[in-house]
Amino acid sequence: MVKRIAVAVPGDLATPTGGYAYDRRIIHELEQLDWKIDVVRLGDGFPYPSVDEKQAAHTLLTNIPASRPIVIDGLAFGVLPDVAAELLREHALIALVHHPLALESGLSAAQAEAFRMSEQAALASARRAIVTSATTARLLAAEYGVAADRITVACPGIDPVAPARGSSDGIVRLLSVGAIVPRKGYDILIAALAMIKDLPWLMTIVGARSRDPAAAESLDPDISRFGLADRVSVLGAVSADRLAELYMKADLFTLASRYEGYGMVFSEAIAFGLPIVGTHAGAIADTVPAGAGLLVPPDDPAALASALRSIIEDPAERRRIAKVSREAARTLPSWRDSAAIFASALDAVA
Repeated sequence: MVKRIAVAVPGDLATPTGGYAYDRRIIHELEQLDWKIDVVRLGDGFPYPSVDEKQAAHTLLTNIPASRPIVIDGLAFGVLPDVAAELLREHALIALVHHPLALESGLSAAQAEAFRMSEQAALASARRAIVTSATTARLLAAEYGVAADRITVACPGIDPVAPARGSSDGIVRLLSVGAIVPRKGYDILIAALAMIKDLPWLMTIVGARSRDPAAAESLDPDISRFGLADRVSVLGAVSADRLAELYMKADLFTLASRYEGYGMVFSEAIAFGLPIVGTHAGAIADTVPAGAGLLVPPDDPAALASALRSIIEDPAERRRIAKVSREAARTLPSWRDSAAIFASALDAVA
């Protein structure tokens, strides 16, 4: 029997970020499991919607037929507490929380608190919260008042891929993937790379530059200021095929995130058997298995540089960590596994 739900997503579902990639793939996999998905596009502006954008979202959501369960992506759900309370009268609401809005980097204390209070109020109207990591599940239970038995953890899945080939010319290819926003810590990464200019490496950064114009505009000057323009390439968003090619040619994956609710790119890198250098912010320590890389404190360029140096300088260590990473890839869930867990949460409320 085909079961039907509405999935409400802010902005463009094709946006090249981990959160949107998760939404797209879960929708696809649920359809393969005989769910009928009505995708409701809530418009741009979230999580800072204008009055008109919020009203338009209200209209779209309240026009969904009564009794149909609604999954709302957390980028919008957290700033629509009044709408959530109204929808609760006729719908089972499911919040899809990638990570709490208050934990985005660059917010003032007042902005973070406003997001926290708004999202806490919205979550009070959710029949269930689906999160992408155990870290986020613990956070919602401890700080947002969501009962643990109303939280389902559906981690992102991976697709099986061949191990990365890497380079063979003595120059270590580094890869970093993520939208150019403050939370991804590219300023820290560039500062760290400036400390290891004596080593043979080249860096490729892949990520949409449109999410935070100020962060994107500051990245190129940072690269030039440290004299790295001939060693760091910033490609912007690329196609899935091109990204897979870049993973295949890489020797090491690194990202200096200040927070991750899961960190899909880390599991993607592990799927390709790449050694990881990152931070232990948020859920990264849960995402990157022990021995598959080196994790350092966030906002610490010296620690990041030291970790990068230790792996770049030692080919045998790179091979050892890559072997652990490849073995760890076998334990990661498939997208069908993740969708089955997601579907079980929908069954519980439908």
